[in-house]
Amino acid sequence: MVVREIPEQYLEGYDRILADVAATGRRLTRDEIASRRALGEQAAEAGHGLRTLVSAHLTAARTAWPSTSGSADSALAAVQQVIDAFAEGYERAQRLAVRQEEAARREFIDDLLYGRSDLGRLAERAERFGLRFSHAHAVAVAQGPAAYDEGDPVPRQVERALIARFGDRNVLLTTKNGRLLCIAPGHQDEVLTYFAQQAHAATGGGRVAVGRPQPGPGGVVHSYEEALNALELAERLDLDDPVLRAADLLVYPVLTRDRQAMADLVVNALGPLTTARGGAQPLLDTLTAYFDSGCVAAEAARRLTLSVRALTYRLERIHKLTGANPADATHRYMLQTAVIGARLLDWPAKDL
Repeated sequence: MVVREIPEQYLEGYDRILADVAATGRRLTRDEIASRRALGEQAAEAGHGLRTLVSAHLTAARTAWPSTSGSADSALAAVQQVIDAFAEGYERAQRLAVRQEEAARREFIDDLLYGRSDLGRLAERAERFGLRFSHAHAVAVAQGPAAYDEGDPVPRQVERALIARFGDRNVLLTTKNGRLLCIAPGHQDEVLTYFAQQAHAATGGGRVAVGRPQPGPGGVVHSYEEALNALELAERLDLDDPVLRAADLLVYPVLTRDRQAMADLVVNALGPLTTARGGAQPLLDTLTAYFDSGCVAAEAARRLTLSVRALTYRLERIHKLTGANPADATHRYMLQTAVIGARLLDWPAKDL
């Protein structure tokens, strides 16, 4: 390993301080401590390692020792004070650099996900954080029971797992609005799959959505929005899958693209259910369970904690009110589409 030589400027005045302190037994002055801190900051900004810098101070102390008369204890105390002040300045500069890096990273992520920056400039900044917009990227978003920031244990745990498994693969892991985000090259689906597994476990069973790979900086925004929409759909439709892929849910945006047409279908197909005793919701829940169970009455009854006879009665009631028979293939598609629309539009809780 090549060790960078430490310039003498970071040891300026050190031998004089040692000689004077050893001779007089005094402690370092405030100005001397401040000068050591300043040198520590400069060394950190120049990229020198703290271990090598401390070693240089100890070597310089040993070199000056034969010509340093006076108390050895005072000289050692001075060495301790110098190194302590130097390390304090070094660490202060590092903390400042970390805060600046975090601020730059957060600004980049905000600009990237909101599309607020010039695309050419955004691509230049992206390379600093390991993204290459010459490739398509996909975004996975994990949502747990709590909101997460980058410094929290959960994001750190997931990040450690990804690094241990894949190393540096031009992957950006961050947080946004309390959710965990993983941005990875579109062809590295195994990274997003592993992120989903780790995030699901780390968040205590949280839900993860994965957007489709999209090209360019704008593609990251598109994939991110797809993942957010998938999470919203999962909540509205009460989907059980812990990992959702936007590519598997494309039918739902198609169904809701013409909201008025969908609202008309819901009202016309399911509106008569509102006249039932207890309102439309129990019968709508019956249709939902029936379709989700593959139109198997026994399974639907189990999900609703009903007897098969009670479920059959409800289906007959739906047929009588709407004129559409859930067990009839010719009516089933229309009813099932209307049920999906009702869940997406939050009907009957909201008037259409």
